[in-house]
Order: sequence, then C-alpha cells, then structure tokens
Amino acid sequence: MKTKLFLTITIFTTAVLLSAQNPIIIPGTLSGTAFELNLQNGTFQFYDGINTTTMGVNGDMLGPTLIMQKGDDVDITVNNNLDETTTIHWHGMHVSAENDGGPHTTIAPGASWNPQFTVLDKAGTYWYHPHLHEKTNEHVSKGIAGFIIVQDEEAAALDLPRTYGVDDFPLVIQTKDFDAQKEIIVPSNSDDVLLVNATIDPYLAVPAQVIRFRLLNGSSMRVFNFGLSDNSAFYMIGSDGGLLSEPLSLTRLQMSPGERAEILIDFGGKEGQQLKMMSYAAEFNNGIYGATYPGMGQMMTLDGYNPNAMNGTNFEVITFNIVAPNSDPVTTIPTALVDVTPIPESESDITRNLNFTPEVSGPDQLNGNFFINGTTFDMDVINYSIPLNNTEIWSITNQSGIAHPFHIHDVQFYVLDRNGNPPPASEQGRKDVVLIKPQETVRFITKFEDFANDPVPYMFHCHMLIHEDGGMMLQFEVVDLTIGIEDNEPGADGFVLFPNPVTDDYLTLKSGSEEASLTSYELYSLTGKMMMQGTVADKTAEIKINVSGISEGLYFLKAFSGQTAFTQKIVIQ
Repeated sequence: MKTKLFLTITIFTTAVLLSAQNPIIIPGTLSGTAFELNLQNGTFQFYDGINTTTMGVNGDMLGPTLIMQKGDDVDITVNNNLDETTTIHWHGMHVSAENDGGPHTTIAPGASWNPQFTVLDKAGTYWYHPHLHEKTNEHVSKGIAGFIIVQDEEAAALDLPRTYGVDDFPLVIQTKDFDAQKEIIVPSNSDDVLLVNATIDPYLAVPAQVIRFRLLNGSSMRVFNFGLSDNSAFYMIGSDGGLLSEPLSLTRLQMSPGERAEILIDFGGKEGQQLKMMSYAAEFNNGIYGATYPGMGQMMTLDGYNPNAMNGTNFEVITFNIVAPNSDPVTTIPTALVDVTPIPESESDITRNLNFTPEVSGPDQLNGNFFINGTTFDMDVINYSIPLNNTEIWSITNQSGIAHPFHIHDVQFYVLDRNGNPPPASEQGRKDVVLIKPQETVRFITKFEDFANDPVPYMFHCHMLIHEDGGMMLQFEVVDLTIGIEDNEPGADGFVLFPNPVTDDYLTLKSGSEEASLTSYELYSLTGKMMMQGTVADKTAEIKINVSGISEGLYFLKAFSGQTAFTQKIVIQ
C-alpha cells in the first residue's frame, strides 16, 4: 500500500501573494488492494488559531483518497476509534449489501469492520462516508468523508489528465454552520460558510494547460450551480458512475448533495491570470435549497435559512491562479471517451412508483420530515424485494414543496425523462443521485445484478442529510428466486407454483405428482407473520390463491401434503 500525507499546494504567482485567500488542501492517497482506515476524533483549524472539534479518517478532517483498479479484490479494515458507533458506506459502488456499509452494518467504538469485495465499477469518482441512521449528518458534517477513484483499462487508454495533485484534483464542496466558538453546528439550515477540501476562501495554483477536476457536492443540504467567472465553457467528462461517451461543453452544471462530476478546464494561454469557479445560485427557481426561497412559494419558510448571503445569490467557490504549464501537459480536449450503453426501456420487467410527500402539509412543511410512499424508515421493514437480474423503471414523483436528491445503493441508473421530457445532457450518463424538483416526475431505468440474498438490505433515500436522518429512507433486498428456502425442490415429491413473481391477482399452486396431494397452504411475511392460510377439502391437484389484498414484497409460501411441507420464496408485484 502506498501512503501519502495531505498535500498542500503552495505554488503561487505575484497575484496570489496579494490575495488573502488560503491554499487548498489536497487529500493524500492510499492505493493497492489492502486499505486501513482509522476513524478518529480530532481538532482542525478552519480559522487561524482556533481549534474546532472534528472527526476524520487517518487524520483530523476528511480522509485519504482511495485509488482502486477495476477487477481487483480489495480488503479494507475500518477501525472505529471514535467514542460512538458509526458505519462507512461506499457511495456509488456496486458491492454486496453486507459490504455496502448501510445502517445495519454498524461499527461499535473500539471495533473493526473488514469488508472485502471485487471492484466491479467503471473508472470514475465515488466516495465514502458514514451512514448510521439519525447520525449520518453529524458524522459527515464533522468531517468523515473521502474520495474513491476507480481506474480501468478503457479510461487509461485516453489522453486525459491523471496525475493526482498535479493536473487531476479532487474538490469536495461543502457548506457548514459554525457557532461563536467556531464549533460545527449540526443540524443547521444556517450553512453560510463554504469550504472546498475543508478550506475556507480557497485558492489553487493550476498549470496553464487542460486540468481535470473531480467535483463532489458533499454538503448536507445545499445545491450548487457551477460555472466559471468569465462564463467560458468547461467540459464535463464524467458523472456519478463513470466517464461519458464524449465530452460535454457546458457553462453551468447543477449538482445536488451526493452527486459527482468530472470536468476539464482548459487554462492554456492564461498563465499569470486568475479564474474563479462560481455557484450561480441566483439562477435557481424557487423550491431548491440554495434558491432565494427553498420552497415553491414565498410562504414556505425554513427555519434558519434566511438571512444567508449564499441563498439566491452568485458566490465564489474557489479561485484558480494560473501558473506555467508542466513539462508534459495535456493541451487538448478529447473528442470521444468511453462506450456508454443505456438500458432500453423495452427491457424493463416492472415499473415501481414512488411518491415524496411532506409529513406536515402547508407553508410550514419544510420544517418537518418527509415520506416516501407515505411511510418512514423502519430498520425491520423490507420495503421492496427485487428479483435478481430484474430490469426496472422507477418513477418518482415529488409532491412536496422542495427538491430532493434521490440516491439508490447497489446500482447505477440511466435517467429516462423529467415530466416526460428528455433529461439534460449532463444527466445522460450513469447516475446514482438525481435531483427531483417539486411537482416533478423523474423516471430512471436500472438492472439489479450480481448480488442477492444477503443478510442485510440496501437503502434508497433522499441525500439531503437532515431529511435522511429524519426518516426519508426505505430499504430493499435483492433475492435470487432460483434458490429455495429448504432443500426440497418442486417435482415428484413436492409442488410447483406460478407465476413467480406474481403480477396478477392470482397465484396458481399445484402438486408435482398424484402422490403429493395438496392439503393446505400458508403465506408468511419476511418477519414470520402469517398473512393468509387455506385448506383444500377435495385435495385437488391445483388451486388458485387470490393475493390481490397482499402488499408488494417478498413472502414465503408453505404448501402442505399432510405433515410434509414445501417452502418457496415468492414475490408479489
């Protein structure tokens, strides 16, 4: 394993000497196949001479960038040296549920967790952060977060900047609220301090050539609208789940909490100049956290949101001070990148409908919690059971007054449309977070591959961390329907049932032979609750069971021939 300390970029020109800004911190890296992460308490000086209580990974604030190779088998040890329980989630990565690091996979104080998995993801920018229910916002805001960079052969063949900390820079953009003693306030809607890589008022010296930036919106709530101060174009080359098929020329890029993007900026010929990255929040419509009004109308208020100079105004994110080019610079923008093949809508097996609603209706709804499909998070409830290899469309309608960034674990998806219209070009790559605006319906398509039947579920939730901690999160499991609960399989001594999944009102159950006469059946939920039962008086070889009154999900059906039982998983859709 290669280990580096934090790198501070200190190259500067005369223009920087005259500036009151702070040189940005660049996180160090860990690479190889074995990683050790130590979660720890610490202090960090956001403000000169003032220590702020923080949490970090292998240090006092944030964590190292993990560099992984697609196809490698990685072994990660996470040591919890905090005085409280937490978790670590590999956001955007396609791993099994037991390795995913959701709220079920807790790490007690003094304990360690050892996830091991094969890196299946495409080259791209991912990240890791805690995911403990009701504590995610606090642990992330206090500083536990880090980048993951996945590399693969397809990306390595491209002429792109890739020297970390030289022409390839990770930038995590966050906003925080500090009290009079400069301690971080969590939760808070008064997030009026912007940081990039834990640096307030940051600058970065960049060579006069093509530079790559890996952007992460690591904020608890705030949406950004990135652009350059001279309104010149930059080039988006990657979204949440990896590189795009070709560079996309943009002057604005909207990013909500949890989203990542890779961009190229051509600083060629600008040596000695300054260029600023801005957030053009004045261009936001109402109903977005970051706009003048976070709700759809002026009557919808959010406690602590105003006054805040960042809301509804344009503000600086980071200053780039342009210095001499390197000895072997990248000077051109490529015309093509990698193969991106969206999933055809015609391949979908099912459409799932989700609705976002406020717990409290009316103008004060922004200060309450929010529901998905009328319910809130329950650690003991599996909300969806999804057959392995299912291709699905998820249609999500936001009936609340504020935009929510929706994130799903396990998979990357392709956005199909927004209110029936094609998504913007910046959302046509692989995604795991999508912002859904008030009164908007967004549809995406995805496929659930590789991992099933784990002892813990995956999550889907709003990535505004106050909303997530408040219960705007549900869970799903992926099940392999070809694997029975018991060893006995349908056949000469058992029963057969169809269709499975059940997409109509009736499930047909019949014996596999004349000797195995059907006498009764029982239907159980995952928690063992009997949902229905029936007896067969005439011991017919085939019956139809009406399941129209049973909610969607995974169940166990037991069919009896006397005292002999056959048990099978079924999915009701």
